[in-house]
Amino acid sequence: MLGEATILFQIAGIGIIVAMIHTILKQMGKEDIAHFATVVGFIIVMIIVIDEIANLFQQIKSVFLFQG
Repeated sequence: MLGEATILFQIAGIGIIVAMIHTILKQMGKEDIAHFATVVGFIIVMIIVIDEIANLFQQIKSVFLFQG
């Protein structure tokens, strides 16, 4: 349960930081870099999510195939 909450807080923290960076860069007139920062943040979150999905499939596989 604790790991699930940690992942949610990590994703939320990344989202807040990326939103702040995007806003600051947009106000500075650097919209291209702001969009790039948003894409990088999205990619980081997707890596975290894909890693967790891989862990889930590994657990399902170990339960149904009785592998350790």
